[in-house]
Amino acid sequence: MASSMFFTISCAVLLLCSSLAFAQKASPPAPTPTPAPAPAPAYVNLTDLLSVAGPFQTFLGYLESTKVLDTFQNQANNTEEGITIFVPKDGAFSSLKKPSLSNLTQDQLKSLILFHALPHYYSLAEFKNLSQIDPISTFAGGKYTLNFTDVSGTVLLDSGWTRTKVSSSVHSTDPVAVYQVDKVLLPEAIFGTDIPPMPAPAPAPETSPPADTPSSEADKGSSSATSAPSSSNKIVNLGIWTQLVLAISGGLVLLL
Repeated sequence: MASSMFFTISCAVLLLCSSLAFAQKASPPAPTPTPAPAPAPAYVNLTDLLSVAGPFQTFLGYLESTKVLDTFQNQANNTEEGITIFVPKDGAFSSLKKPSLSNLTQDQLKSLILFHALPHYYSLAEFKNLSQIDPISTFAGGKYTLNFTDVSGTVLLDSGWTRTKVSSSVHSTDPVAVYQVDKVLLPEAIFGTDIPPMPAPAPAPETSPPADTPSSEADKGSSSATSAPSSSNKIVNLGIWTQLVLAISGGLVLLL
């Protein structure tokens, strides 16, 4: 009886141990947590951006009327290259007399607005490298190119007709950069290569010292000082000659 119970208990223990071992082998390993994906760059609405900054209402109006806004918006938010836009203020358009934009066709006006952007994001520091590989193609493509120069951190742009600078950064977060420029960029591909010479800067006015400057006073003092000794010398010489004449006259009287 005792041996049968011992046998039953042993079998139960062996069965339990084998079940635990099988459960440990059959259980899958714990899953490794995957890293969280990097957050996507925030959507940039160019209409809102240019409406708040600026004033850039004239440039924004051209973007909308030529449908270039959709092209820039897609490049800004749906590509890895990003975009760089040069935006003139309203005053740059109002001060533009010759050549006039009113004579351009719709296609030329669209190319001119496309000319104000590069199909890649560039920070201000990267323009120094661009100055070494001029000319740079713009969004308008073909012969619509810009030349860049970095002068002690100031970015200068040259389109042939227009020489201007980046005056401020409106927005510069990869993949979208928007920079303010002082003038409208006029391409040679539209306006030709017969560029009028730049007006020479006006000469600085000549300034003459006032009449009562210390130097003139000093000159007067020195002239009076020099004239004073000459007058005294004349008086002394006159006295000597007078005495000499009197002495000669007295001698003649004694002889007579």
